[in-house]
Amino acid sequence: MKPEPDEGEDALPVVRAADLDDGDTRPRWLIDTLWARAAVGVLGGAPKSCKSWLALDLAVSVATGTPCLDVFDVADPGPVVLYMAEDAAPVVKARLTGICRARGLELACAPIHVITIPVLRLDRGRDQARLRAAVRRLAPRLLVLDPFVRLHRIDENDAGEVSALLGYLRTLQRQLDVAVLVVHHARKNGSAGGQAGLSLRGSGDFHAWGDSNLYLRRHKDALLLTIEHRAAAAPDPLRIQLMTGDEGHVHLAISSADTHGEDDAVGDLDRRLLDAIARTGHSLSRSELRAELHVRNERLGQALTRLAATGAIIRSGDRWAVPVPIF
Repeated sequence: MKPEPDEGEDALPVVRAADLDDGDTRPRWLIDTLWARAAVGVLGGAPKSCKSWLALDLAVSVATGTPCLDVFDVADPGPVVLYMAEDAAPVVKARLTGICRARGLELACAPIHVITIPVLRLDRGRDQARLRAAVRRLAPRLLVLDPFVRLHRIDENDAGEVSALLGYLRTLQRQLDVAVLVVHHARKNGSAGGQAGLSLRGSGDFHAWGDSNLYLRRHKDALLLTIEHRAAAAPDPLRIQLMTGDEGHVHLAISSADTHGEDDAVGDLDRRLLDAIARTGHSLSRSELRAELHVRNERLGQALTRLAATGAIIRSGDRWAVPVPIF
């Protein structure tokens, strides 16, 4: 029998749970309840499911500090770096311009940087070093790589090869404190049911790798957005659609349509709003309600008006509460 190793320099470091580091005071979220701060993850979906549109919407939100999909507030705004391998530069610029103008902004004011190299191979050491240098120089809050299939020539079904490439991106995230969003395709025969991440093409490492993951799939005349987090509860799935504004600006927005009809949608929102106020036990501002319910400002305003008209809620300044019953 071999002797036990000495307890000297080879001893494992052990700390009492109560003495563990509490962490830093930086925001927990990059985009509130949608993407964690400095998180890696996948934005997945079938071809033509507006994955690139959603990636650009997140990019504009982080760069400008404006709510993503007009609902999800940005907690930690800052520069963004994009690599859009399948879209020509004029297309990327036109889409970004439209998203910005739909929010009353100009693209020139947004610190969004686009990598313009025709081919970026992250399975090669040289390109890994070049991307690392660019991220270090620009110090973005968010790095978007779209799509994964154009970033390599590895076998996506080989767990070892996929793990090595994703490991590089994880190291990049940790060393340079940057969120990394990778757009990835779902399998053509992926099931609409079950866990959305299991439908991603290739190795199961993609699903396991993400701290925050977003999935898009078509549902009738809209898209269903499913959100996953490693360390937080996920919001309910949302219906979104590509919309054209009054001035012709194309952008994604949360859809007010509901599969059970408009009356059911109205009733469901009213119940959720009342439940949200009741759960907290105190009044909530409009922005707090939007963050809790994940609805467009217009729909929230309509619900507040309806409920106030019936006396179900009362307003005090910019806050809303359930009236205290008088006996």
